[in-house]
Order: sequence, then C-alpha cells, then structure tokens
Amino acid sequence: MQLCPDQFLVPQHRTNAAGRGRHHGTGSGIGARSAQLFNPAPPETIMRPSQLAIAAAPVLFVLLWSTGFIGARYGLPYIEPLTFLALRMAFVVLILLVIVTIGRTKMPNVREVQHALVAGSLVHGLTLGGVFTAISQGIPAGISALIPGLQPILTSTIANRFLGETVTRTQWLGLALGLLGVVVVLHDRSIVLAGSPLGWIASFLSLIGITLGTLYQKRYCSAIDWRAGNLVQYTGAGLLFTFGAFAFETREIHWSGELIFAMAWLVLVLSIAAVGLMYWLIRRSTATGFASLFYLVPGVTALFAFLLFGERLDAVSICGMAICAGGVVLANRGTAPTRDP
Repeated sequence: MQLCPDQFLVPQHRTNAAGRGRHHGTGSGIGARSAQLFNPAPPETIMRPSQLAIAAAPVLFVLLWSTGFIGARYGLPYIEPLTFLALRMAFVVLILLVIVTIGRTKMPNVREVQHALVAGSLVHGLTLGGVFTAISQGIPAGISALIPGLQPILTSTIANRFLGETVTRTQWLGLALGLLGVVVVLHDRSIVLAGSPLGWIASFLSLIGITLGTLYQKRYCSAIDWRAGNLVQYTGAGLLFTFGAFAFETREIHWSGELIFAMAWLVLVLSIAAVGLMYWLIRRSTATGFASLFYLVPGVTALFAFLLFGERLDAVSICGMAICAGGVVLANRGTAPTRDP
C-alpha cells in the first residue's frame, strides 16, 4: 500500500476543547512542521522504487544466473543430467500451473504457443541440457559458464540482420574487451583437458541455444505473458528431457540433502525467478546490451566456486573480472532501453 504524505498531517479541525486550551495557537504550527517533515523532496532528487529495481535488475540477474552452474555441480553427483532436468521441469510446471491459475493469466494463442515451444527448446533444451551434460562429463562449472559467456559475440553479429539493431564501434570494443576478460578470468584451468569430447560439444550447444533462444524470444515472444509463456516452454522442454532420459540414461537417483537443496534452488530461484527476470530484461533492453551481461557470469561463478569449493582466484583472474566489467560498461553504452509493451 502506498501512503500519501498528506495522511501524516495533523488534522487541525478535529481537536477537542481541552486540546485547544492547552495548545492554543500551536495547531497550525504543528501542521506546518508536519507538512514540512513529510513533504517529499523534489522528484529529481529521489530514485523511485521502479527506477531502483531497473538499476538493480541486471546485477541481480548475473548473481542468480551464476548460481545455476554451482547448483548443477551440487546435484549431478547423485543423478544423471537429463533425469535431473526432467524432474526439475516437472516441479517448475506444477508451480507455474498454480501461478497461472491464481493469476488468471491469459494463455497464448496457437501461434504464440508454437513460438514459445521453439524458444523453450533453445533456451531450456539446448542451453540447460548442454550445461548439465558438460558438467557431468568433467567440464568444471567455471568453464561451463565461460562457453555461454561467449554469447555476446554471436549476438552482436546476428543482431543487425535478425533484429535490425545497430551495434556501434564503442559496443564492438566493449564486446571484444569482454571476451578478452572472460578468457583471462579462467586462464589457469588445467582441468579443462579432463573434459570429454561429448562435454565440449554439449558446452558449445549451450552457447548456440542461449544465443538463438534470446534472439528468438525477443522477436517473437515479447508480447506473451511471462507466466503463460514459461509454462509452455517448460512443458515442452520437460518432454524433451524426459524423452532423452528414457533414451540415453538409466534414470537412477541417489537422494541426498545436497540433491534436494540443488533441486529446490534450481527450481525456485533459477527456473522461476532468474528466468522470469531474464525475459523482463530482454523486453527492456537491446539484444546486444542484454547479452553483454553474460560476460560477468564466468567471473561471478568463479567467485562462488572459490567461496563454496575453495577454488582460489589469482591476481590475473581478478584482473580479468575487472576487464569483463569494463566490457559490459562499453557494450551497454549508448543503448536505449525499450518500454514494456
């Protein structure tokens, strides 16, 4: 509930007689002081809640998105990747069914459902399937974050033709700087050689999925309510993962506290909160500006890996994180956010 400052003013016309006797001549003074105390400052000196949310949204998205790689590492020792994702999608669909029902969300038409299924197969099917398979095949979480972190390079080359967006020279410089920073952040990773060929193929499929998926989402699915759209996308992706689990995996599960925590985190925080925030950001920013956020994900993931698993960052990696941040600033420079439809 939003309170109007006038609600805090002292009502000068409703004081009783005793009050007038003891405080004669002070009513207007109290009212004036109250009005001065609660009178809002000029609009230009205050950041509105909506403006604060818009400013904080990219930072929050990077933090949440980075935990997805950590969650996968926690859970995958106890379950196969496609089985993990099939169960995750099932839980997410159940939650979204409740949200859509309570909110009486308008469901998409047949054509919108088709577009949502395509976007879901790319964003969730290829991206999540690729990342989880890569980690299960020996690719470390940081490297699994690095590969999709190359997304802005592909996005910037496709954006001109696919969305008609202009990429400036400054943005190109930011994209190149960000790519350099991503490479520097994870320069000392001898474990990269331990990854299987299937793991590396899956990693690059995740890059293709997130790149094409975000572009397709921005062009064809922006008008779809995010709750209904995600319900369709997760349902389709869940069917794909279920088919893959029955075709290629044993579907054996070793339930543990780590697996339950990882499942709950990935369902509630990643699939509901972070993905919903991602689509909100896609609608409000250019494709290149949004994609540049992924440059920060490998560095943040590496930081989480240090805090949770003891993987230390050396001075060169810390410098790489700073380079990534500089690339993001340049890539977003001059981009004008679009209004929500």
